[in-house]
Amino acid sequence: MNRILFTILLLLTATCFSQNNSGSKPIDLNRKGLEQTIDNYVQKFIDLDIFSGVVLIARDGNPFYQKAFGLADRDKNIPNTLNTKFDIGSMNKTFTKIIILQLAAADKLNLDNTLGKYLDGFEPQAANKITINHLLHHQSGYGDYHSPDFFDLPKSQKTIAGILPGIRKMNLMFEPGTDQAYSNTGYILLGAIIEKVTGKSYHQNVKERIVDKLGLKNTYLENKYQVPDRAIGYFKDTKGRIHDNNGFLEIPNPDGGFQSTAEDILKFYHSFYYDTLLLSTKARKLDPAFKFYEELKNSDRATGQAGGFEGANTALFEIIRDRLSVIVFANMDEPVAEQLGGGILAILRNENPKDPSLPARQSVYKAYKNKGIEYVREHFDALTENFHPSDPRDLILNSVGYDLMSDGDLDDALQIFRLNTQLFPEIANCWDSYGEALRNKGDNKAALEAYKKALEIRPDLPSSVQAVKELSN
Repeated sequence: MNRILFTILLLLTATCFSQNNSGSKPIDLNRKGLEQTIDNYVQKFIDLDIFSGVVLIARDGNPFYQKAFGLADRDKNIPNTLNTKFDIGSMNKTFTKIIILQLAAADKLNLDNTLGKYLDGFEPQAANKITINHLLHHQSGYGDYHSPDFFDLPKSQKTIAGILPGIRKMNLMFEPGTDQAYSNTGYILLGAIIEKVTGKSYHQNVKERIVDKLGLKNTYLENKYQVPDRAIGYFKDTKGRIHDNNGFLEIPNPDGGFQSTAEDILKFYHSFYYDTLLLSTKARKLDPAFKFYEELKNSDRATGQAGGFEGANTALFEIIRDRLSVIVFANMDEPVAEQLGGGILAILRNENPKDPSLPARQSVYKAYKNKGIEYVREHFDALTENFHPSDPRDLILNSVGYDLMSDGDLDDALQIFRLNTQLFPEIANCWDSYGEALRNKGDNKAALEAYKKALEIRPDLPSSVQAVKELSN
């Protein structure tokens, strides 16, 4: 199949990061040596060259620890500062969610209304069965719109209006309301509904209803290239070569892409969790997440929000009982912000944090080159610890294989793809990618068998359908 350029699966979750601590005392930020311990821990990530960015720790909205690390622009040697703006990724979804809840509380829309009440052109299964609640909670059945067709669109069409025609053609993965699957598509649709209901652009709604109301003077909603003091995102390929992400997600949308500072996001989420400036009591009752947040007032468990893609990762950990916020902004690969933030959370609890490791793709490639394919097979789980837990693990070797194939290392790529089919034999894409490598090698007979295996698992996989048709003639 075509190489997946990048995956945007970042979280909009209410996640618990600790258990059985309901009787513990509030976290002590005055503990001797705490700042130095955090500094030392951050340095471990810097030494592996997997983190640059900002770390902010605050109590009740007041920063206790606030430092910038590394470079915002490696070519120009410009350092990150506390005023550097970072791509916040899927944290945008919280902005979108707030506006939907505001409109529902004002009786401008009903969360149980269906998609077809607001947007036309959808098949009946979507128009008549998907509700706004389904879209909010990733239960619509829609997957991700980040397909090759989307990436081929001109920049001017990577907007809500430009994305909608492609969404109308998408098939649902399941009956709306019967399952849950993370969906950037759902939040594009919520943005379109906001525009329909208010008669204003999505971005204007965010500005008037959130940014201006909170005085977020360092939060930018549109063209990222016009944002002053913007961090350029950096990611590494399989062989550890570094690339910038300037061509990614050029237009912010309801599912991701705003630029902001850690301090502005602290102010935003502090209001989201603790006051009624953005969300009235009525609005909060419309979302079951706030019932969960109430339960956390008697526990030191943390809820979290995160966002990211290649070269950008942001994470917030919030201990509601203590009104304690840990925010990490990184202009490097996910899931470094979540890992670093989780480790800092452990330090604040006087626990031992987990040491960082190389990203999964680099770790696998290094082990393969130094110790061979059997070592990778036997130690796959240990080698791939540094991989986002929400992403399918078959993507790791698939990405390594395509990196090797693009570099002309076809024999190495074949070994990697073959191993992926052995570790994940039930995943059609693994067989599809293996078939592509075999075909590039000239072994059409074996390639055809691999493609047929993919179609046994997923009969409608377009790349395998086309390949079988071509190889059978």
